[in-house]
Amino acid sequence: METKEILQALPNLSISDRLKVAESALQLVLQEKHSLTKDEQKCQLTLAAMTAIADYAPGSELNIFSELDGEDFSDDPDEDFHNSVNYVQR
Repeated sequence: METKEILQALPNLSISDRLKVAESALQLVLQEKHSLTKDEQKCQLTLAAMTAIADYAPGSELNIFSELDGEDFSDDPDEDFHNSVNYVQR
């Protein structure tokens, strides 16, 4: 069975069966991870890092809020209210 077929079949399974599939897949991944040599682990981490580079490129969704870097966020209009509440609670 190909990956595409497995992924297409998942929505047709019950939640219980989907969890069994996920658990089995995770166990296989963990077994494989523990059987890898240090060099193989390093290679896999390198590939994962290379794959993630696009996620952190300018304009990607992961760094969309970086445009706010350097903005002063402490000028909260409700700051006086929060300070007065904290003073009363003391």
